[in-house]
Amino acid sequence: MTDADLARLSINQETIKQWSLEELAEGCGKAGIGRVGLWRAPVQAYGVERTARLLLDAGLTVTSLCRGGFFTALDPGERARALDDNRAAVDEAAALSTDTLVLVSGGLPPGSRDLYGARERVAEALAELAPYAAERGVRLAIEPLHPMFASDRCVVSTLAQALDLAERFPADQVGVVVDTYHLWWDDTAPAQIARAGAGGRIHAFQLADWITPLPAGVLLGRGQLGDGSVDFRAFRRAVESAGYDGPIEVEIFNEALWARDGAEVLAEVAERYGRHAC
Repeated sequence: MTDADLARLSINQETIKQWSLEELAEGCGKAGIGRVGLWRAPVQAYGVERTARLLLDAGLTVTSLCRGGFFTALDPGERARALDDNRAAVDEAAALSTDTLVLVSGGLPPGSRDLYGARERVAEALAELAPYAAERGVRLAIEPLHPMFASDRCVVSTLAQALDLAERFPADQVGVVVDTYHLWWDDTAPAQIARAGAGGRIHAFQLADWITPLPAGVLLGRGQLGDGSVDFRAFRRAVESAGYDGPIEVEIFNEALWARDGAEVLAEVAERYGRHAC
């Protein structure tokens, strides 16, 4: 792994969830890693402004903030609350000096089977939020999730669906996340990555492996790089051929990793990144 490759590596804080923000800042500094991806709940608990100062003092760049979204409710009050929460997320991203807010669109409302209608409500929410985010220097990045999450978490399941939404808006306002865990199975992904790159819409690139059997609840089934089925070099070639040269963020939700020593996990992530994605 070259210095340039290491410089692009970003550690999403959920990968080492057992670490506090202070431990994350110190550990990344010791490891020579200068980029991190953050999640709203731990940032809010620590304090947004306090987090911004901590990471600035540590010389760390925030590559993304996760997550906004959950736009699919039918109840007008719920939709209004979701929009308010997403405006707050945009403000938090701006305070953390990141230009990328990752969006998980939301699943089907209880009792509904209308995927098309749910996706249209996502588009309606984007129409309200995109100008607000643009005024604050923040891009909205739609993350398609694996179809197993379509019912309860994300009605946007493919990169094509994400781009169909994003392309209704200027590219500097709304783009997509290319996440290997969610897209590895889709044989149209390379063509859609090229489409996203041609439009300047790849706003984030995230790595995690697909391992089986999936755990109960499936959300915590992301694998360490190299432990599963994903061809990371093929994905990297695809996004780079499409013009993406930004951060490469490792985002793994895995209870076995969280039970280990954080410094050990961080060193292993960096080694696996070098071995499988460079």
